[in-house]
Formats: sequence, C-alpha cells, structure tokens
Amino acid sequence: MKLKAKYIDMDAGEYTAVMHDEDCMEIGVREQDRVKVKHERKEITAILQTTDTMLAQGEIGLLGKAFKSMGIEPSEEVEVIYTPKPESVSFIKKKMRGEELSSEEIHILVQDITNRNLSPVEMSAYVTALYINGMNISETANLTEAMVDSGETIEFDHPVFDFHSVGGCPGNKVTLLIVPIVAAAGLMIPKTSSRAISSAAGTADVVEVFAKVSFDSSQLKNIAEKVGGTLAWGGSMNLAPADDLIIKVEYPLGIDPHAQLLASVMSKKKAVGSQFLVVDIPMGDGTKVKDMDAARSYSRDFIDLGERLGIKVECAITYGGQPVGRAVGPALEAREAISVLEGADHPRSVIEKACGLAGMLLEMGGIPRGEERAHEILESGEALKKFREIVEAQGGSPDIGSEDIVVGTHTHDIFASSCGYINSIDNQVIVKIARAAGAPKDKGAGLVLTKKKGDSVEKGEVLLTIYAENEAKLHRAIGKSREKDPVVIEGMLLKKIPSFERI
Repeated sequence: MKLKAKYIDMDAGEYTAVMHDEDCMEIGVREQDRVKVKHERKEITAILQTTDTMLAQGEIGLLGKAFKSMGIEPSEEVEVIYTPKPESVSFIKKKMRGEELSSEEIHILVQDITNRNLSPVEMSAYVTALYINGMNISETANLTEAMVDSGETIEFDHPVFDFHSVGGCPGNKVTLLIVPIVAAAGLMIPKTSSRAISSAAGTADVVEVFAKVSFDSSQLKNIAEKVGGTLAWGGSMNLAPADDLIIKVEYPLGIDPHAQLLASVMSKKKAVGSQFLVVDIPMGDGTKVKDMDAARSYSRDFIDLGERLGIKVECAITYGGQPVGRAVGPALEAREAISVLEGADHPRSVIEKACGLAGMLLEMGGIPRGEERAHEILESGEALKKFREIVEAQGGSPDIGSEDIVVGTHTHDIFASSCGYINSIDNQVIVKIARAAGAPKDKGAGLVLTKKKGDSVEKGEVLLTIYAENEAKLHRAIGKSREKDPVVIEGMLLKKIPSFERI
C-alpha cells in the first residue's frame, strides 16, 4: 500500500507509525502489529498505532525518530507492508519459561533490539523475564558479545585500563580523581561514563559542568592517545547501542536484572578495548548491593565474565552506607572533586576511595605499592596537572579550578532538632531531595552534607544545605526533606526504664 508520510512531532517508543482505521483494514493489520515502511533504499520496521481522526485515509503518521530515520519530506509517498513478529519474540517466551538461550538465539534477539524490531511491550517482557529467571554465566557472556557486536569498537595500540562503579551510592565522584591519577602514572584509561538515570548525578553530568563529554569513537581515541585518558559520555558513541535501548525499559519498571547489569558494563568495556578493569561495588543500605553475600556474587560473576571476554577484572567491595564525600549534584560534586585535586585534605572518604581504587589499577599495570603511589600522584599535583590536560583536550579551560564552578544560588539549611550522634544517612532520601532541587538537569542543584555518620551534633547545628537554581525547586526540595529525615540523630541515652515498668 502506498501512503503519504506525515511528520508527527512526538515520540512513543523507538519507531512508531500511525495509520487510519480504514487503511489498516485494507491491508489486514491492527494496533501493535508491525509494518515495514519503505522509501527508495531506506526502510524501517515500525510498531503500529491506529486512529480515525488524527489522519485522513491515504496518510501514515511517522513519529519523531521514525520520520527522521527515513530521511524524507512531509507528504512524500512511502510503501507500507505488513511484517510478522520477529523470531526473537519466541526466544523471549523461552526465557519466560526459564529455559536457556543459545548463542545464536541471543545474537538474533540483540540484533532485533538494536534494529528496533521489538515493541515496548515485548522489550518489557524481555527485561522482566531476565529479572525473574536470570541467565547463567555462559548466556551472560553470549549476551555481552552480542551487545558488543551490535555497535562500534575501538582499538588502541597500548594496554587499556578502565574503571566502573555499579552505582547506587550518591556523591560517588571518584572517577574524576581516578582517571587523572592513572593517566599521570603512564597508563591509558579512556573512561566512558553514563548520565544519571535515577540518581542525582552521573559522572558524565558532573564532567559536563566544566568540559565537553560528547565525542564520536575516533575523537575519543584521539583524546586518549594525546593525554592518556578521557572523561567522556558513553551514550554519544555507538558502543553497544542495544544497552541504551534496554536501559530505557528498565528505568520505568524500576528493575535492573543481574545478567543485564553484568552485560551492560562489560559490553561497553569490551567495546573500548579494555584489558584491565577494576569494578567498584558499593555495599550498604540504599545501594543496589545490600549485603556481603550479594557483593561477593557480583564479584565472582564480573571476574568470571571477564575471563571469558579476555578482560582481567578485579573487584573492590566498598562502603556505600552513606554518600561519598559531602556533595551530591553535578556542580557541587565537580567543585568537591576539583578541590581534592587542588590539595584539599578532605573529604577523606573521597581521597581514600579514589586512591584505593586507582592503586588497584596501577598494580594491575605493574606499578608496585599502587595505593601509596596513587596518594603521591594526588598530593604532588601530578593528578591536577593531568586532569587539566584532559579537560583542555575535551574543550574546557586548562586553568579550571574549584572556585570557577558555579552552584545554585537559592539555598536552605536543615538544622538538627536534637543533640547526639549521626546514626545514619538515608541514601535514597538524599537522592530524592537533590533531584527535587533540580539535579541532574539543573547543574547547580543538589546538596552538601555538613555532618556525616558518626559525627557528634548539637541542637541547632546545620546538618545539610540544599542548593537550587530557582525558588520553586528549592521549596519542592524542602518539602521532600520533611517527608522523611535524610539524617537520623540518636543520643547516647536511648530509653529510660522506670523501676515499676515491666521489662
């Protein structure tokens, strides 16, 4: 059937088409079916929606991405053909039954995801099946390889070192220290990072405060070879593109299947040619990894998967029971990280974690006394010098300093209602407050903790300060802080028991 294309300025899924009910009846299709849309040599497979009011007969509406990918003008004629469900739908059903998928089945499935041949419902079914029934390590290795094969890869002439944190711990800005420390030691570390999905700031959001983060593969390679390291956004390159499409489905469902997390991390590392990898696994309340058993399980799987992929992996189980450092939010984290590079001797949690993890990478590269050497590089100013080289190579100022970072001008202090000691800090509440303040979209939004777990506190002392870029979001964040205490204070005397009370 020949139909005139109409641009619809919205998106609902990856490739979506809308047809008039009468046209649908004529070619025998209905809502959620697939149609192939062809124009000259270009074709896409789109998921169908139907209407009897939005379009006239003889028209086909193509939503945002679908229209742009066709490279056509409005009202140009396209050919529309019914196409059956892809074979990979049967593989999703197979996994729903808890059965093992072959390497070939996994590669076909990933290819259909990459080509946007699966509907949002089918993608949700895939993620849910993986969450419930999981994958064994062989399936996970095949999934990782398939995701690598779905996009570009980068090859370097030198050994490539890399770092990744599985996330879940707010304020984890240590990548901004690890990369320059490792690069200053003479090892190559082309680090790609993500933006925030449900957190207050991804590493790419933080770096974007003072430098460009979007590069193609050749630009990334050139920067890494020039200065020894990068602080780039992985989403700007065509590295394991299936992963980004899967993440879009995971987020609204609020699930992160174990096998998919492993494949997500390792496919990106394999694609940039990583040979030596340190994985940070924050453990504690409010993180993705709740206890030591789960942390050990992740460690075993990362190491096993690395062996199958030709990547030497070491894991570090780190304390994640409260934010790393004091700052949470893009600009606030950038300011804190740069201040440490400039020589500030606090916060110690940032320094110790960054040097410990960087030290592991240095030792993997044959440099003895890794952690001690990492401290030397940081304290001598070598790391700051290398950091500024990387920033300049990425389009930022070569003289960047912590005082140059602009943060939100609308602030509010939260005070202690009693004296005592900080018993706990709720990671999830901290993130909710920072996001309510506008982070990560508003770079200057977030919060800074004045007190950390174990600190003594007097009534009326400041516990934390909220930063926002406008008054409305500041009030929204204040409201969020009143729903549940982000910082819990306990006195030394927990309860009095009168002599007559039954114990």
